[in-house]
Amino acid sequence: MHQTARDKEIEMNQVEPQDRDAAISVGKSIFVGLQHVLAMDLFIPPLILAGLLSFSVADSALLVQMTFIACGIATIIQAGFAMKLPVMQGPSFVPISALATIGTTSGIGAMIGSLIPGALLISILGRPLKLFSRLVLKFIPPIVAGTVIVVVGISLMPSAINSIYTAPGSFQLNILVAFITAAILIICMYVGESVQTRFRFMKVASVISALGIGTLVASFFDMTDFSSVSDVPWFALPSIYAFGTPTFDLDAILIMLAIYLIIMIETTGTWFTVGEVADEKLGEKRLNGGAFGEGLGCFIGSFFGGTPVTGYSSNAGVIAITGVKSRRPIIAGGAILMALGMMPKLMNGIASIPAPVINGVFAILCVVIMMNGLKVVKNAPFTERNMLVVGVPIMLALAAVLIPADIAEQLPNLVTYFVSSGTAVGAIAALVLNFVLPEKKQDNKVIPIGVNK
Repeated sequence: MHQTARDKEIEMNQVEPQDRDAAISVGKSIFVGLQHVLAMDLFIPPLILAGLLSFSVADSALLVQMTFIACGIATIIQAGFAMKLPVMQGPSFVPISALATIGTTSGIGAMIGSLIPGALLISILGRPLKLFSRLVLKFIPPIVAGTVIVVVGISLMPSAINSIYTAPGSFQLNILVAFITAAILIICMYVGESVQTRFRFMKVASVISALGIGTLVASFFDMTDFSSVSDVPWFALPSIYAFGTPTFDLDAILIMLAIYLIIMIETTGTWFTVGEVADEKLGEKRLNGGAFGEGLGCFIGSFFGGTPVTGYSSNAGVIAITGVKSRRPIIAGGAILMALGMMPKLMNGIASIPAPVINGVFAILCVVIMMNGLKVVKNAPFTERNMLVVGVPIMLALAAVLIPADIAEQLPNLVTYFVSSGTAVGAIAALVLNFVLPEKKQDNKVIPIGVNK
């Protein structure tokens, strides 16, 4: 069939067809955008980081608040101007361990400062250098992307479980509350997969339901304290560098440069997923635009002291369920995130959720992350080379996570930051092994799905 000039422009430059967005009303955009926000559960990473940094409830709430605002701004940048794909931006789980180690070792200022150079580098690789798409095609086949996702899930599991064991209060009660919370989450996820439409809402609301019921159970054992909620206003404008001005520690910056590389591998997998669900091709222009938008979002997020942002694959599920592939609901979702981030009372309520409840959910999310990675890896042939590319990084990630504290304390700062993140160790190992191990025909090297040369 003969293509019009407009069709060719859309195919070659990935220009969003105007009809898709024009058909979505403002009301529907807000309604669907709210569903995207509810599916994200983006308050979990900042709460985990706040716990590792031993933040007070007030500081934890402020970190959650700033994270909401940063993610809202990043989402509007990415969906509206940079990548122009219906991708929501949320806090990444990948850098949590490294950021916590930097924050406790060198101070919060060094932690914030470590976020800035890497964010700028990612933006530059996307635009003006336009190198990011070439790096993706050369170094990030599905087996590497899938292995990184598996490593993220596995390396975060010990942190989630240990936080349950060491939470304040009775050890037995902590285990009980975490178990009940995790069980509720599993039930909601399982029932939400039901073929009966009336139960599908449970999957979208599974994390919120588990947190609510888990907190209710914890309240019966006097494990909750929401006194801080009454002491804060309903509305407040965001603060720049609320946790202190950034300082620049070379070792912290170097490890975060490696972490940003891993985050980009993670988010590239999300882009492929969303691109497939939304029927959009990911050509070089869009990949480079996405890198620019993600780097810019991370840079702006550093002003608020949150974690680096990444694309959230959970939103691909919302697109599939609702059938709405427009960017308008995503942009509306970004505005909703910003509005929620200006509500300190709500943020303090979230920050007051007991640690066993949060980590009961976190533990199951680690399992989900790991299994999503295995979904990608399973498409690679089960050859000896591929087994090494997948298995050795997992082993090295666990070796880093399980290193004794007294040994870690004797290492130089840069090495300490590196081994504190099992994700960094495993992800870099996957990249190196895939690159250096000779590849045979049966190893079936493929270009990531959805990429056009």
